[in-house]
Amino acid sequence: MWLWIAIHLMAATFWVGGMYFAHRCLRPAAEVHLEAPQRLLLWRGVLRRFFSRLWTAIAALLISGYLMVFIYLGGLGAVSLHVHLMQLSGILMVLLYLYVYFEPYRRLKSALDDGDYEAAAGHLARVRRVVGVNIILGVLTMLLGATGRYWTL
Repeated sequence: MWLWIAIHLMAATFWVGGMYFAHRCLRPAAEVHLEAPQRLLLWRGVLRRFFSRLWTAIAALLISGYLMVFIYLGGLGAVSLHVHLMQLSGILMVLLYLYVYFEPYRRLKSALDDGDYEAAAGHLARVRRVVGVNIILGVLTMLLGATGRYWTL
C-alpha cells in the first residue's frame, strides 16, 4: 500500500501546492510587475500548463484512493468517517475543477483570442475565486488524510 499512498500524496501535493503557489505567490507578483494584457496572457500559459498536468494528478488521486479503499481497506463499508469525508471533499474539488476548466477558463481563452481583455479579466477573477475555495478544500482534505486515523469520535 505504500506505493499507492506515495502516489496519492504526491498528486495531492502537486494539486494543492500548485493552486497555492499560483493564487498566493504568482498572482500578487504578476499584478505588481505586469500590465493587464501581459498578465492575462501569462495566466493563459500558466493555466494551460498546470491544467494539462492536473488531469494526470486527478486520475492518480482517484485511482490510488479507490485502490487503497477496495484492495487494502475492505471497501467503502469498512473505512472510517475521515475516508468518506476525504472522498466527498475530493469529489467536490474535482467538480469545481471541471467547472473552472470548462467554463471560465474556456471563456478566458476565447476572450483573449478576441482581444477582449476586460472580459478576460472577469473570467480570470472567476477562476481565482473558485481556486480559492479549492485551496481550502484541498488543505482540509490533506489534513483529513494525515490526521483522520487518529480521531476518536
